[in-house]
Amino acid sequence: MKDLLTLSEVSTFLKVPKSTIYKLARERRLPGHKVGKHWRFVREEIEAWVQNAGGESVMVGAGPQQGVRDRFSLN
Repeated sequence: MKDLLTLSEVSTFLKVPKSTIYKLARERRLPGHKVGKHWRFVREEIEAWVQNAGGESVMVGAGPQQGVRDRFSLN
């Protein structure tokens, strides 16, 4: 049998608020399964999601990406 995690366990594992896990699961951006009114997550699917950069890596404070010409004046 596959190891199932609760929303709280995934929240602890990923170190993000429960509200974030709920939102990602509801938007189908995080692999999860709704059982009645409860969410359940397969540990292997969550680990694969993390390994495959399911969450976006973002530099804090970084704005939209710009090309070199956009960042510097070439006058």
